[in-house]
Amino acid sequence: MSVNPWWQQAAAELNDEARNLAWQHQNQLTKPPGALGRLEVLATELAAMSGQSRPELHHPHCIVFAADHGVVAQGVSAFPQAVTVEMLKNFVAGGAAISVLAGQNDFQLSVVNCGTAQPCDALQGVVHQPVAAGTADFSQQPAMTAAQAQAALTIGAGQLDLLHQAGCDLFMAGEMGIGNTSAASAMAALLLDLDVAGLTGPGTGVQGEALDHKTQVLSASVTRAQGSYNQPLDALIEVGGFEIGAIAGAYIRAAQLGIPVLVDGFITTSAALLAVHLNPSVRDWLLFSHGSAEPGHLLLLAALQAQPLINLDMRLGEGSGAGVALSLIRQALALHNNMATFAQAGVSGAED
Repeated sequence: MSVNPWWQQAAAELNDEARNLAWQHQNQLTKPPGALGRLEVLATELAAMSGQSRPELHHPHCIVFAADHGVVAQGVSAFPQAVTVEMLKNFVAGGAAISVLAGQNDFQLSVVNCGTAQPCDALQGVVHQPVAAGTADFSQQPAMTAAQAQAALTIGAGQLDLLHQAGCDLFMAGEMGIGNTSAASAMAALLLDLDVAGLTGPGTGVQGEALDHKTQVLSASVTRAQGSYNQPLDALIEVGGFEIGAIAGAYIRAAQLGIPVLVDGFITTSAALLAVHLNPSVRDWLLFSHGSAEPGHLLLLAALQAQPLINLDMRLGEGSGAGVALSLIRQALALHNNMATFAQAGVSGAED
């Protein structure tokens, strides 16, 4: 009798009783029902996830997963791979956008090296779990082996096990890796059976002829990979990235452990798409922070039937959109938990 791999094990069940109690509470607050719009929905969704009719956040945590991509040899990025390790240094030094947001919005930040092209094992403040020194050039061959794909998924799962033990009650993932918009676009094209041209954007800022070249490289890569694509994990193997696999594994494990997930932008949404294709039960645990300026993001959100919380034309990555949207979630919960009811305020309700 075959046993399903860990990533196919069911996610935790949402608590419908807590959601219903949260809605009852919302309808007693000193406002017309529905007047706070999606802030009300957000609070009740978190009630179902937490099992508490008055949910609170105490230990949100963001992990930035980093890795490099062999396809950059084809000239698909405006930046060299050396930038990946330089940005890891920036993350731990506190100078990156996600580092600033962690301090501003009071969440923990970790950085995990899943496989940079340049060695950085001596860099303090980073968890080093490299699968390999970057993926292979997926325009020429599969990005990774099946064993490497499973190792990437397991990195993310292991990090979530640690966060769960530490009491994490909301998980955000960020990413860093020169070339990873190319991987995200190609992987999503395979998973959704779409033309990769419609999923390809500027990434680090490629424009004009450079963007046309990037699109051509990705189109040829997806065509190559389609001959070997039979199941969702093949998308990661053929054209994915180690950090994207780790994020997908983290999302799956978070859902299994009952930890709400706040998805960031284009690349992390491609990881969410992979996670949901590997394990559909994960979808119930995903909240989506923002609509990225990357043109393919809207297609991914539509495929996941997701409506992001904010749209600020951001396309930085790192988890920065999630870091900004976290403050909105906190406000939704503050309103839900701290507003007076009609009875408490001595205000006549709609039916009085």
